[in-house]
Amino acid sequence: MRKFNAIIVDDEINLQETLEILIHRNCPEIEIVGKAKSAEKARELIKHKSVDLIFLDISMPKETGFDFLASIPKENYIVIFTTAYEEYALKAIKANAIDYLLKPIDPIELKQAVLKATALIALKSQKKGADETYNESLNNLTQQIKSGQTHFSKITIVEKFGYRIVELKSIRYLEADSNYTIIHLSSLDKIVSSKSLGEYEKILDPDLFFRIHKSTIINLNYLSGFSSYQGYFAILDDNTKLSISRRRFNEFKDIVGSLSKSVD
Repeated sequence: MRKFNAIIVDDEINLQETLEILIHRNCPEIEIVGKAKSAEKARELIKHKSVDLIFLDISMPKETGFDFLASIPKENYIVIFTTAYEEYALKAIKANAIDYLLKPIDPIELKQAVLKATALIALKSQKKGADETYNESLNNLTQQIKSGQTHFSKITIVEKFGYRIVELKSIRYLEADSNYTIIHLSSLDKIVSSKSLGEYEKILDPDLFFRIHKSTIINLNYLSGFSSYQGYFAILDDNTKLSISRRRFNEFKDIVGSLSKSVD
């Protein structure tokens, strides 16, 4: 079994130790080569240690996890953020396909995050372009956090064999396929993402995207009309017809009405 070197960066010593124990018990492929309680100490660690993976606390005094990330050659590492609560930054993290763990850390979620991280380390070394995509995703994240954005122009989509960064304006609609999501682009290309439709609904701008059905979210910019003849349908500008659920139809009509007024 290949070993991956990791460090834990957290200002609370007891949480450092708890995470180290959980990693030791559940992730035998991970070797903890150091722990730091500040960004300054963490920078010293990565200067002197070979590190593949960083478990990084978001909220630390003096320098946050994002400040630390902006101060190092982040393209050299895979990052798993840790945080004690659902803060605004998690939306940006989710939009960029960077992994995170909520404290208290669940062992199953830890194993899943580590599995994805180690797979990404292997992918970066094997697939041309994977390294650049992950780096761009990290750069998007730091820029979004710095600007305080709550909605984003780009998201990172998790595919079966890697990641792809996509501009939101190019997404026509998203379609649920079991636990996967098929993303239909303006180029008529399709991306199959391993994220569920519900996960995308949480990060998409609600002023731009509307869930018309349990299995469909549309980009309202591509909407050309709707029909209530023999069922409820949204009609996109390429004549694609998508079912609208009965319970969402009135809200959908209200949104379409408000869009029409704003155009007028």
